[in-house]
Amino acid sequence: MENPKRVLVCGGGVIGVCTAYFLAKKGAAVTLIEKSDVACAASGKAGGFLALDWCDGGPMESLARTSFNLHRSLSQQLNGPKSYGYRPLTTLSLTITEPDTTTTTTLPSSSATLPSWVDAPARDIKTIGTFENTAQVHPQLFTKTLINNAVVHHGVKVVIGKLERLEVVGDRVRSVVLEGGRVMESDAVVLAMGPWCNKLELLSSLFRVYGIKAHSIVLEPREANALTPHALFLSYYPSKGGKPFDPEVYPRPTGEVYICGISAEEEVPDDPEGIKSDPESTGMLKRVAKTVSSHLGEGQARVKAEQACFLPCTDDGVPVIGEVPGVKGCYVATGHKFWGILNGPATGAAMAELVIDGHSSIVDLEKFSPVRFVGKRKA
Repeated sequence: MENPKRVLVCGGGVIGVCTAYFLAKKGAAVTLIEKSDVACAASGKAGGFLALDWCDGGPMESLARTSFNLHRSLSQQLNGPKSYGYRPLTTLSLTITEPDTTTTTTLPSSSATLPSWVDAPARDIKTIGTFENTAQVHPQLFTKTLINNAVVHHGVKVVIGKLERLEVVGDRVRSVVLEGGRVMESDAVVLAMGPWCNKLELLSSLFRVYGIKAHSIVLEPREANALTPHALFLSYYPSKGGKPFDPEVYPRPTGEVYICGISAEEEVPDDPEGIKSDPESTGMLKRVAKTVSSHLGEGQARVKAEQACFLPCTDDGVPVIGEVPGVKGCYVATGHKFWGILNGPATGAAMAELVIDGHSSIVDLEKFSPVRFVGKRKA
């Protein structure tokens, strides 16, 4: 571009990084602004599970399908298997009742369908994803690989600073002001700050983005090579009448095993690096781990991380992707809930087209537009 459009992308998670990457590929002069560090929040602590068709029948169907295929092509371009653990998966659903330590539990005959490393007393085992329609990435490595490529090959700049406010002149955004008073002028601003978008009155006056606090643990088993590329979606019944829940178990090609599954709505703190996990929640996930596999119990696996992050959610359950009504040149992309890593590439590519070309051809963004909230937000 002879006079490249100056675009500020606020937020260094997967949505912001994908947006910066695709904007720069289209010739924009992009600066990514991040308060703390790239992928320091949910994009560094998510599971990284990808599914082609699990959003079919809902508003995210075309976004998810497009993004799944973009993940595949990005992996080919960026050496995903080596750079960030991209690989296809077999995905299983199963029911596990935590055994009472005083009794002996025998495995049902259907357990032959389970991978060899799962030695839990499982039932209702179903294949719900194959190498054709489910896959995974290591989300932190994916996000950092993408931003590093954008910086080295496409001239993206990264600025560490807290967004204080936007300067709007007339009906158009002209600049952003960072904490400490630094003013950065721009032709367009993209707000991709996950649940922290709700901290901006410009957005919170129009719609609500709230946070679901999700817990996870990361284990390093001694015999990581024994774990095959299977993702497990569990219905888990704790012993002694504990409340059932739905944890997920993802071995990674990096030698780690990621386990998540306990979440609840909570107030989002100001500092993403100050988020603390709840020991009771991560303790429950450790129980899941040792029940699912003897490879994941104490003495067989090191606990690498006990963590929590906040997933951005909207009141109607649909992401917000589009230009902010009444403020030309100001765009927002947030609210992807559990599917942020999956939908990052298509969101970023669509947002890049919207900012540069005025419309998106890769995904129809009408159903995601913040215009849908105009006149509906209660004071």
